[in-house]
Amino acid sequence: MEQGNWTAVTEFLLLSLSDNAEIRSFLFVMFLVMYLMNLLGNGIMISLIGGNPQLHTPMYFFLGNLSFMDMCFTSVTVPKMLTNLLSGKKTISFRGCLSQLYFFIVFLGAECMILSIMAYDRFIAICDPLHYTTIMNRGACLGMAAVSWIVSSLNALLHSLLISHLTFCHSNMIHHFFCDLTPLLKLPCTDTSVNELVIFAEGSLLVMVPFLIILISYTRIIATILKLQSTGGRCKAFSTCSSHLIVVALFYGTLMFMYLRPPSSYSLEKDRIASVVYNVLSPMLNPFIYSLRNKDVKRALSRSMGRKAPVFSW
Repeated sequence: MEQGNWTAVTEFLLLSLSDNAEIRSFLFVMFLVMYLMNLLGNGIMISLIGGNPQLHTPMYFFLGNLSFMDMCFTSVTVPKMLTNLLSGKKTISFRGCLSQLYFFIVFLGAECMILSIMAYDRFIAICDPLHYTTIMNRGACLGMAAVSWIVSSLNALLHSLLISHLTFCHSNMIHHFFCDLTPLLKLPCTDTSVNELVIFAEGSLLVMVPFLIILISYTRIIATILKLQSTGGRCKAFSTCSSHLIVVALFYGTLMFMYLRPPSSYSLEKDRIASVVYNVLSPMLNPFIYSLRNKDVKRALSRSMGRKAPVFSW
């Protein structure tokens, strides 16, 4: 469709991770194994939490949400990347790109919010244990989880609608292996100042506010733990938070590296590596981090391995 001297873009070209056929084959096998491990690990975590009444607590309810988000988050980008690596094709339709962008933003925002809710849960459990069951009741937990999904979905819808009204012309090459917001906004012929303003305003709100909640929660948690007289009590309190801190550091560390660097330090290779970390590596490692450092999860896994089939009792 012609618009003056412009031809509307109907598909985009994604940047390949490698143009070498042998390297593409190696990357295909590596990412396929990582993706399957992600599905297996997070699937087992959801099954354990659902099938063990001992894990029906707020902390594990949010952990189950996180595992589900990790499975979905990776499934937004990795299958298309695997298809492109296998076939050598790099195209994605305009609608397919918008869909990928929408769901990527949904699960990215929801994960940021769930990680902050998990930090708040640990803050209440350690700093105000007498009121824990009152504050973190079933209704409150369901409400916080629902809000995280609704807010992130509305945010993604806003960005997708703004992108859909832009005019793309000339180049249709996205300098990334999936449809991310920043490289996509370098392609339109029309003004993108509104998009950039929304990214700055809402992006800062939905990423930095949860991060500040995590930071404040763990500052209070550490201060409370250090006041404990019992060495055993301090070790137990630290062990309940260590897994979550590792997950937060891995996830937010790569996000901040990607989006909070000065423009002069941008590098295509560094961006691709960072994207692989929070798109593929971090979601794959999360269930293993929680299971290896959590006695309740290990006990539940041991019990479940002795059963023929898990019994779900939500």
